[in-house]
Amino acid sequence: MSLSKVEPLFLAKLNQLQQQGVRKDDEKIITGILASEDGFGLRYQLHGYGGRAFLRMNSNSYLGLAQHPAVIEAEARAVEQYGAGPGAVRFISGTYASHVELERRLAAFHGREAAMLFSAAYATMVGVLPQLISGQTLVVSDALNHNCIINAIRLAQPAGKAIYAHGDMHDLEKILSTNRDRYQRVCVVTDGVFSMRGDHAPLDEFDACCDKHQSDYPEGIVTVVDDSHGIGAFGSTGRGTEEITRGRADVLVATLGKAFGVNGGYVAASATAIAYLRETAPSYIYSNPITPAEAAAALAALDILESAEGLGLLDRLRSLSTKLRSGLQQLGFETLPGEHPIVPVFIRDTAKTAALVAHLFDHNILATGLNYPVVPQGDQEIRLQVSAGHTERDLDYLLNALADFRQ
Repeated sequence: MSLSKVEPLFLAKLNQLQQQGVRKDDEKIITGILASEDGFGLRYQLHGYGGRAFLRMNSNSYLGLAQHPAVIEAEARAVEQYGAGPGAVRFISGTYASHVELERRLAAFHGREAAMLFSAAYATMVGVLPQLISGQTLVVSDALNHNCIINAIRLAQPAGKAIYAHGDMHDLEKILSTNRDRYQRVCVVTDGVFSMRGDHAPLDEFDACCDKHQSDYPEGIVTVVDDSHGIGAFGSTGRGTEEITRGRADVLVATLGKAFGVNGGYVAASATAIAYLRETAPSYIYSNPITPAEAAAALAALDILESAEGLGLLDRLRSLSTKLRSGLQQLGFETLPGEHPIVPVFIRDTAKTAALVAHLFDHNILATGLNYPVVPQGDQEIRLQVSAGHTERDLDYLLNALADFRQ
């Protein structure tokens, strides 16, 4: 047995990615975290870069809870109580008290009857979405949906699929109107907050459009929203895009690995839907869950989010996000309005995007450049992500580095 005949094909693909400017190459390895000092937030050390200390502007830990003492303590206590891992999948002997309690709390947090944990948000979507799609289902998807949704639709092999222009409810309306005699069921799926841009779906209009056409399909229309970047970071109480828009998904997918600062994904829905998914979703049935300790840490994070401290963190996050957007506009950079902590800086050129990423790295700032085909041609950008753990001095430091690049 040998890979010698296929390795040239692998190399050709790697070269193609390099030429497109989207090859990720070697991963940066974090070796240490330095405490806040002199008005600056945490700094990160990387393998191979000596004593340099980096400002991290590309983390999903929007509330900074990964470093919160109560979250760390909860995980450490649970490790002592339950050990390092679950030891089995859920239905065999891998369900612990912290899993069950976390599912109960998440359901209550979202005003749903039930919730269900997965090993990751990606695993949640690819496990859940195909189970909602039959051989007589049309799937309708936003043009900028996350890769997990795209691959979940591919796995489902629906009877039909359609894509509506990003956030365009008139286009969605047209699709639902013109397909009413062709399918038994429709599944409409969207991100809540879109991970590349920080904008959000108009869920109130989305719901109204789908409700209007429910009776056109014998099995109705099921709405699925992945709000992994919204939950815990968006809305006055951190309930995400639903809170901002007053819309409501039939099936809500989210993550514990971003604002909650831990790991894992989950789905919240009706009790019947969750019971059905426990029996049918392969990535739930055949994969180990998050560890009992991770579930305990997520519970601690949820406690914080629902407290006065959590509301303060959300206020701080909005204030810092506003400051960064304002600073970018003053410097003449193009961004999008909003209050979400994903703040895009549109460069609209692959080479210039790479040059800005390199410039920021030279100034000890970690930022992510997004080029085609990750984003549409002409939408090349730097994605900056604000955290409540950042300080105003951190953002001033970042803006000064960006000003140097402009000059």
